[in-house]
Amino acid sequence: MGWKSTTALTALGLVLATAGVVAVRTATFKAPAQVDIAGAHLAAARPVDVAKAATHLSEAVRIQTVSHQDPAQDQPAQWDQLHAWLQASYPAAHAAMSREVVGGHALIYTWPGSDPALAPIILMAHQDVVPVTPGSEGAWKHPPFAGVIADGAVWGRGSIDDKGSLITLFEALDGLAAGGFKPRRTVIVVSGHDEEVRGLGAQAAAAALKARGVKAQFVLDEGMLVVADHPVTGKPVALIGTAEKGYATLKVVAPAAGGHSSAPPQETGVATLARAVLAITGKPFPMKFAGPGADMLKAIAPHASPVVKMAVANSWLFSPLLVSVSAKTPAGAAMLHTTIAPTMLQGSPKENVLPQDASAWINYRIAPGDSSADVINRARAAVGSLPVTLSWSRPPNEPTGVSSTRSPGWTVLAALAADESRAPVAPGLMTAATDSRYLQSVADDVYRFQPLVLKVGDIEMIHGTNEHIGLDNIERMVRFYQRLVETAAR
Repeated sequence: MGWKSTTALTALGLVLATAGVVAVRTATFKAPAQVDIAGAHLAAARPVDVAKAATHLSEAVRIQTVSHQDPAQDQPAQWDQLHAWLQASYPAAHAAMSREVVGGHALIYTWPGSDPALAPIILMAHQDVVPVTPGSEGAWKHPPFAGVIADGAVWGRGSIDDKGSLITLFEALDGLAAGGFKPRRTVIVVSGHDEEVRGLGAQAAAAALKARGVKAQFVLDEGMLVVADHPVTGKPVALIGTAEKGYATLKVVAPAAGGHSSAPPQETGVATLARAVLAITGKPFPMKFAGPGADMLKAIAPHASPVVKMAVANSWLFSPLLVSVSAKTPAGAAMLHTTIAPTMLQGSPKENVLPQDASAWINYRIAPGDSSADVINRARAAVGSLPVTLSWSRPPNEPTGVSSTRSPGWTVLAALAADESRAPVAPGLMTAATDSRYLQSVADDVYRFQPLVLKVGDIEMIHGTNEHIGLDNIERMVRFYQRLVETAAR
């Protein structure tokens, strides 16, 4: 037999062996992070007064706790009004829990458990909302702060983000307290007042809890949800955030001499700045099939097409394909790497004046595994010898740790999410920011999940026009929080 025949047989053998490994791994692949619902011993659901909950949410929407970028524009009296309204609307919960105000208008509620040896659970929902874009009010089906109940939904800014969570959480707690429930495990509620801009309230709450030596079993905040039409499966998938990207904004400044635009130098500060921005964006962070983004695909692969299942089960072979497919959408690509997004530019105040310096702001969402040091080092390498300066516009937030998908907290949350949604559960990566990132000092496991069901297209209304929440979702959320507290704290 000649060497060509031997080589061909060897190659054929390798192909067959690889195919065999792929087939076996595909056939035996099981979704990670799944839980046994029966084994979780979930509390039964109690009746929900949906009309009352909707009315309460409508009233809360009318209280305009709007956080502005400039704090001088905020109206502190609106937060005072919300606090008084919460006390009046939920008397049983307030009788059962102690209440503290920290950091201005942040709230800490504590419902003491009968067994102090048990680590508490911390539930979060913030009070503030984003402004409505000036001039867009006419595009709203109902006025953004009227809290109109119509077409089977509550309409208005914050109806989902995040007063929807705050009100349904208190509906659940008030119902439990009125019904005589007594927790064995302490329940703590943390409600920041400036999550949309600064997060100082959550930081103050975290500092207070840490000073008391609190170490929670888990933290649950807003974040991910049940996607009714997940792009990979086309079916519902319950996504629970196990990690959150870091946040950093790099300021790039190109110093220049200034002067009249009629006699420009060979290269202006604006031109230098443009070259620097293009150099930085031209050196993106590589995408990897790793971390929470990959964990999500692994968890839902058995519910996807056979091709997806085969690729995920054999990521050792098909990871480049998985990355390529995931990166077809901006949201998919963001799951797999640190993103770079130039967002603001500043130059001359007049069209015929050369700027004395030109500036750009580049926003980064830092993936777990990377750091702000990696970001600025990569940017410096990209600009090379260009005459620009790089600095942070404010101290960056590093990415969070990745919470466990094997912990008791995950078991309860995932089982309850699966039971309520009748959908597979998957861990996910939060590409936006929440107040929960500040609570890492008081809990090893921090999760991000709102128990509501939305289609991919519906998510655009959050922070956008015509934000609203269906009555079915209000009922689902009240029931989820009620069952969660009864299960985790009993």
